Amino acid sequence: MTWNKPRVLRPFGLLTALLLSLLPLSGCGVYSFTGTSIDYTQIKTFSIAVFQNNASNGPSFLAQRLTEDMKDYFLRNTTLKLVPRDGDLQFEGQIVAYDFAPAAIQSTNGQDQAGINRLTIQVRVKFTNTKDSKQDFEQTFQSNADFPAATNVSSIMNDPAANRRITDRIITDVFNKSVANW
Repeated sequence: MTWNKPRVLRPFGLLTALLLSLLPLSGCGVYSFTGTSIDYTQIKTFSIAVFQNNASNGPSFLAQRLTEDMKDYFLRNTTLKLVPRDGDLQFEGQIVAYDFAPAAIQSTNGQDQAGINRLTIQVRVKFTNTKDSKQDFEQTFQSNADFPAATNVSSIMNDPAANRRITDRIITDVFNKSVANW
């Protein structure tokens, strides 16, 4: 039995395989491991105007909380600088609906009752990209959460954590639509 000598070209082959595996990413343009498609050479700032609460029955703290949570999300997930107004990326909008409705009707002793109540929040967002107007949009984003029927509606309305579960999903959707192009 004869043993073959190890080839000298093995490190070269490994390097070639590595470079070939990265080749598909080279055509992607701007790529980020945070999931954004922001061209940081052009876009450096963002601004978020305070969202107005135009829902007739929403809690008073909701508009300010939504605005601040949105600012925090963009600061955590991009390297953009927050400016008070006239950012390269601009967000403004309003809360247009804050509604409770029964989500699961069940019959108890011949009477129909709500088994679950659903809170739905809708936010209308206007996004302006001052560097690329093709990215601009105006869209309503919606999310909801279910609560046991026995839970008092006013306690949910005054619970920032309950509202935040819903608004966090809306903020993620706005982020994905505006800077991740999803």
